[in-house]
Parts: sequence; C-alpha cells; structure tokens
Amino acid sequence: MNEFLNQHTCYDVLPISFRLVVFDTELPVKKALSMLIQNGIVSAPLWSSENQEYAGMLTVSDFINLIQYYYYSNPCGYDEIETIQISQLKDKHHQIWVNQQNYSIHPMTTLYEAALFMSKTRAHRIPLVIQNTEIISVITQYRLLKFIANNFKKTEVLKVPLSKLKIGTYGPKVATAFNSTPVIEVISIFASQNISAVPIIDEKGTVLNLYDTVDVMSLVQSEKYTNLDLPVQEAMESRPKDFPGVCTCTLNDTLNSIFTEIRRNRVYRLVVIEPDTHQLIGLLSLSDILAYIVTL
Repeated sequence: MNEFLNQHTCYDVLPISFRLVVFDTELPVKKALSMLIQNGIVSAPLWSSENQEYAGMLTVSDFINLIQYYYYSNPCGYDEIETIQISQLKDKHHQIWVNQQNYSIHPMTTLYEAALFMSKTRAHRIPLVIQNTEIISVITQYRLLKFIANNFKKTEVLKVPLSKLKIGTYGPKVATAFNSTPVIEVISIFASQNISAVPIIDEKGTVLNLYDTVDVMSLVQSEKYTNLDLPVQEAMESRPKDFPGVCTCTLNDTLNSIFTEIRRNRVYRLVVIEPDTHQLIGLLSLSDILAYIVTL
C-alpha cells in the first residue's frame, strides 16, 4: 500500500473537472454558510485580499464554536451572527479559532505524505496551495480513500475483518445521545471530544440515527440556533430532503467491502452494529481507516 501511495501525488486524486469555492475573509459568515449549503460542501479555503494570500479554512467546526460562544458567553448577541465577517471570528472572538491551523500542502505531495499528514493531524481535508498564493483545490479523506478504492488492486491485504483489525472506537468510548437530548449537549460533545458525529440510540442501545456536525450547518441556516435546547430529533427536521441516511457495517465486514461502499456512495463514517438487533457496537471513521492504511 505504501508503495502505491508513494507512486501518486495529490494531483492524481483531483477529478478532470471540478469547482473550487474560495471565500474572502471579509465575507459575512452567514452568507458563507448559505454558499456552502448551496454548493453541497462543508468547508472552503479562505483568501485574504488584504494580504493577497491563503488564510486558512472555514469549516463546520467554526460554526460549532461560534454557536457555543453565543450560547454560553454572549446569549444576548445572537443578532451578530447575521452580520459578523469571517475575519472577525479571529479578531473579535479569538477563542473560536484558537486551535485552528492554517494547514496546506503542495499539490505534488505524494499521497503517502498526504495520508500520513491527515492521520497525524486528524484533518478531514487539506487545501492544496502553491507558495501560499495559489489555491489549487482541497484534498479530503474521502477523495483520497475513494482513489485507493478505485485504483489499488492488491485487495488481499484488505480482506481482514474489522473484528481482527481493531480499528475504530467501540463500547463505552463511543459518545451517544437520545432523540430527547438537547442539541446544545451534542454540539458540546463535538467540541470537547473533537469528533464529528454522535449515534442516536434508544434505551436498548439500538441505533436510530446519527447526528453529524453537518447538521449544525442546517440548524444555523434554518435560524434554529436561537433555541439550542430543542431535542435532537426536532433539530434533525432541518436536514435537506436528500439526506443519504446512516451508513452501517458489522464486525464481519472488511476494508475491501467498505471500499466497495465508498466507491458507490459518499461515506464519511460507518456505525458498527450488531446485524440482528441493530444495537450499537462502535463507530468507524475515515480517519481510523486512513491511520490503518498508512501502516500497510
């Protein structure tokens, strides 16, 4: 696998034709959110017109931190969300971006180096930038793994079941919530545990749904962010009609079968369930898969 990844660069992963959305740092946050949703994406590189250079990424994590800031520290300031600019996130509410890094790599970086970098930083996406002044595209964990799924032919190494691979998060380590859990509690879990999804279960541990950080974007878009004590079940009503549903797998599945699913659908994580009862066993993220892939 490492040999295969070293034979290809980030350029190889890019489609022949693609659209790149870049936001100026002076753009209002609310308008940026609308454009993300309209284009079906969850993040975008930032450009500083003042400095004429790449200025980082705007991601769903920024919206999560912004919501937390107004809920806990400035509950009377929700109206500011309508007018605050991207640059003001850093200037006015420094704690929102305090842990953000302006990650970027060169487009000619090998896929092995890119995968290793993503694995170490747990970054879901990294902009491809030349000399900090030319933004080429963004490479994501999904795009990289789909390239592997489509082009890596030595599939024997991928036929080990999850039960033996021991990758993912299992048992009590998996953060969960109920349909009745206030959405602000789930948002706080996202931030405190640095995770992007929480399985929604019933009292028997049966998986009912999955609340994702992307759902927070729909929440802000629908302007329900002023009532974050509403239950998760109600918050999920803001989802777009084409929501793809929850991707699941079992401990008997292999990376080969998971890659087959990645080729067919846009998968970001899989909920590991007991096949007969649909009870929650664990959660397998693309970060987990990528961290394993770089060891082969």
